[in-house]
Amino acid sequence: MAVAKACSLHSWDLTPKAAMALQERLRERIVREDRIGAVHTVAGIDVGFEDEGRTTRAAVAVLGFPGLALIARSVIRVRTRFPYVPGLLSFREAPAVLRAYERLRVAPDLILYDGQGIAHPRRFGIASHLGLLVGVPTIGVAKTRLVGEHRLPPDRRGAWVPLCDGSEVIGAVLRTRTGVKPLYVSIGHRVSLETAVHWVIACAPRYRLPETTRWAHRLASRSG
Repeated sequence: MAVAKACSLHSWDLTPKAAMALQERLRERIVREDRIGAVHTVAGIDVGFEDEGRTTRAAVAVLGFPGLALIARSVIRVRTRFPYVPGLLSFREAPAVLRAYERLRVAPDLILYDGQGIAHPRRFGIASHLGLLVGVPTIGVAKTRLVGEHRLPPDRRGAWVPLCDGSEVIGAVLRTRTGVKPLYVSIGHRVSLETAVHWVIACAPRYRLPETTRWAHRLASRSG
């Protein structure tokens, strides 16, 4: 199995204004169609904060597919260097995520990030940013909406409606279970929206959240 690797596209030592400008430039590199091969491993990523936000704790969980059993994990703590600014989550979280990712001994074929992909004011959320950095297909799977409007999807597993910003479809509002709140799914990088919806459903056989997210959140939230 391949070791996970990431590339260096830019400096992380940026002001919020410079970070926004960088998002505007890098979004042009996002591939919104399927460039994804066979998927045998899927990863979830989640981030928590300790010491009143001064320490970032990033967790990556890699599961085998289709069994969804944990086969690799990585957790790392680093000093938080970027303030909380809505829409600039990747500049706060990604440096720690990349450190954790590069410690994996198993490179995932697909990543589901607990955050936004192109369902973002500048169409460059953290799932998209990470996809460019690691060169792996990514999907944004968020619990809440950042931007856009939608109607409610039918109350059945697998039902979804478009998330739109004006006339542009930027994501899907997806029911992973009957009787629970939907998730906000969006293209991260190298997947189409329909493929993103397919993989979120495939990775969420029992609960509202995909197993990738559940494992990553469990790791990121541990105090030990």
